[in-house]
Amino acid sequence: MAAATVDDILSDLPLGFASLILRPSRADSPIERFVIVDADDETSDGRAAFVLLIGVRGRSALPAVRRLLKNPPLVLAVKGGPGELGEAEELLRGAGTGLLLVDPSADWDRLLSIAKDRIEPRSYQSEVLTLLEEDLFAVAQTTARLTSSHVVIEDAANKVLAYSTVTNDIDELRKASILARRGPRKYELLLKDLGAYRELHRTRRAVRVPARPQDGLRERVAIALFAGDRIMGYIWLQETGDGFRSDVDYVLTGSAARASAELIRYRNQQSVHMREDRIARILSGPAEAAASAHSEKIPADRPSALMLIGMTSAAAQEDDAALKHGELANLASIHAAAYKPSAIVGQFKGDTAVIIPALQSANAEAGLRSLAEAIVRDAEKHLGTTPFVAVGPVAPDLLSIHSVTAQTEALLGCVRRSGHASVATVDDFEVDILFHDAVENFSASASAFRHRNLWALLRNDGELAETLRAYFDASLDVAECAQRMKLHKNTVYYRISKASRVTGLNFNDPRHSLVALLHIQEWAGKNKEQLGKK
Repeated sequence: MAAATVDDILSDLPLGFASLILRPSRADSPIERFVIVDADDETSDGRAAFVLLIGVRGRSALPAVRRLLKNPPLVLAVKGGPGELGEAEELLRGAGTGLLLVDPSADWDRLLSIAKDRIEPRSYQSEVLTLLEEDLFAVAQTTARLTSSHVVIEDAANKVLAYSTVTNDIDELRKASILARRGPRKYELLLKDLGAYRELHRTRRAVRVPARPQDGLRERVAIALFAGDRIMGYIWLQETGDGFRSDVDYVLTGSAARASAELIRYRNQQSVHMREDRIARILSGPAEAAASAHSEKIPADRPSALMLIGMTSAAAQEDDAALKHGELANLASIHAAAYKPSAIVGQFKGDTAVIIPALQSANAEAGLRSLAEAIVRDAEKHLGTTPFVAVGPVAPDLLSIHSVTAQTEALLGCVRRSGHASVATVDDFEVDILFHDAVENFSASASAFRHRNLWALLRNDGELAETLRAYFDASLDVAECAQRMKLHKNTVYYRISKASRVTGLNFNDPRHSLVALLHIQEWAGKNKEQLGKK
């Protein structure tokens, strides 16, 4: 395993557990060991070490910090709050030592366990192997759906690691490979004679192998899994009767990027907690994003984008919703990896999030929209569900992507409510986002001050309340309101006049109209919540 750095450890820590307030001058230097130092220890050797200073916190740690600087550590972890270690920070900066400020309520054992897993990894982790198999089988199954083929993922020694659901359309080679969990020797030699492996090793693109009926082989498409210049394995697609789709090369490229990432993660034998979703960490702020980018070798100084993918309310209530949710994330991850191999896919507040880093420019909206449309199209075709995709604004760099999270969340909500768009950018719903934000702020107002007469009418007179709602939904057009409610225009005129008289509001006055609209939206939202609980 590659030597651990301070960013590797920071990327493993739970959100809010600690913050790196001072980077070591040798940030890329490997941490060779960890040392636990009690505040009363007179001497300690901190060279190339990650030091945990225990038994003291905040300003009271200063004497111990001075003693530690006789043999400065690479990184020092101390408990305390913001602003409590200003003098210690200056001393450590002069020595080139990094300072990790640990939350006073945090558990030292947790930090010790995480640091130990990174610095002194276990030689074998069965949990990682299990996770690897689960992920690779998911990649194989999703790829099979997208390409209407049978899929096998092998390692570099042709050992079968994962495969898609077995059907009656598989040929003898695939059947033998699955049963023995490796390709039969005679077929390996045949494929080598055909030049398949030579071509796979030469290119990072998909390679086609014609059918050979005389040898019991159907047509295949394959791609090699690379880690740098090193072959990690292969993905083999066998056609199942209808031939390959025109986009098979594109899908296979994305599948290869996903499978390669999983194989590299397993080969490095990273600790199990590294499997935790990185999305929330990157979106939490610039410091966490910087640590994740450094640890994962992702460019942090180029434009980046956030996409949120959600399911309809009806789909979320179905019996197989959890399964569809996972399948949608797998499908999105393959498309995202084909678009940008460094793309990160995970869960965020119940939806699927895709972070696309290292974009070529800030004018990437058209390409991102095409990516979102491809995800929706294949989800409809292969999963039987139509997701909503919000393509957030492009951030200047990965460190500032947290600044577009709220807009992207609001955009996804607008797309869901619209009922007619499946993919959208902020330009499509700019007014709706601002209006929804205004309603949210009004509803969450700490003062809870409401127009007394209007609020009483909305709560106590359902007929007038529904008429007012329809009237504002129809943009104050009485004829349109009457048509929607299947009422005579005079009835609508009468009800609106009565509401104006009872509340004292003039709905033709823009200020009065805005106040009424905010109240109506809050009332409608509360009614929806109550109906949902019944």
